[in-house]
Amino acid sequence: MEERKDYSFHAYLRGIILLGFALLKLGMIISGSIQLYIAPTMMPFIYGSTAILFLLGVIQILRSTAGDDTDEAACDCGADHGMSGPRYVQIGIYSIFLLPIALGFVLPDQTLNSSVAENRGVQFGAAEASEPQGEPDDTGVIQAEEGENFGEDTSRAEEYMEDPDGYMENVGEGSADAGAEEHYTVEEYYEDEQFDSYYAEMAEEYEDVDFLDIDEDIFLDMMTMLDQNIGPFEGKEAEIKGFVYREEGFTEDQLVVARFSMTCCIADASVQGLLIESEEAEQFEVDDWVQATGVIEETEYNGHDMPVLKVTNLEPAEEPDVPYVYPSF
Repeated sequence: MEERKDYSFHAYLRGIILLGFALLKLGMIISGSIQLYIAPTMMPFIYGSTAILFLLGVIQILRSTAGDDTDEAACDCGADHGMSGPRYVQIGIYSIFLLPIALGFVLPDQTLNSSVAENRGVQFGAAEASEPQGEPDDTGVIQAEEGENFGEDTSRAEEYMEDPDGYMENVGEGSADAGAEEHYTVEEYYEDEQFDSYYAEMAEEYEDVDFLDIDEDIFLDMMTMLDQNIGPFEGKEAEIKGFVYREEGFTEDQLVVARFSMTCCIADASVQGLLIESEEAEQFEVDDWVQATGVIEETEYNGHDMPVLKVTNLEPAEEPDVPYVYPSF
């Protein structure tokens, strides 16, 4: 009977934990705060996992209250489903699960800010704007640090996807050249990307547009399109909204209007934005939200040609309820 009571208690507590996680996720779904942590494309998985947690929690509680007077319950697997060890060990184990639930209900929601951007760097479209990991040589090629090769893994993966059998056959043949040094330019990397044609078509679509409204729905597409096809858009007027970010070496009239992009969840969030130049830039602090309107021109930063917005109007803006942007495909 003592063992039965012990099993019932642990089954009940585990059911409460499962229901706690389900209620926490349900509350975030209803309030909309889940969008601060998960990309919209992942929401079906959130709905499904929440329902499963509810179901498993109810099952555990029903087991704990079942009128079975045997020492073990339900599954007849021959295993002991109780928890052995001193009481303080059991409390410590359950605390690992109960603490996140309690904190999830108590702590306020937080959005990513410039402190995260400092660690991850800011991307201007498809190009890294922060200081690159390697230094360019005389030919303008970025050399990898010792033990690193930035392009090798990407090119090999694409080669395998295109022709798995041919790739495996060539592995042995290429081993003799394994020690040869490889270099990759930014342009070569772009040529390998399959979505180049998508942004080329997008550039043609917007080429006759005089005013570019870079809103959250097309933010990432616009950043990449301008980075890869700046020429047709020089002299055009554009408007962009985001938070203020600055890097070391910026002049007083420079700042980045940035947004965090999210593909799956907050763990893979990256920072993308547009460099702007304005006499009013120094009036704004890092993490302030602004809306900038100006004319697109081309400039150079860290050895890379990229767009810059010569601002004609820079004003404060309210942070949106969901400050992140997402890929369109």
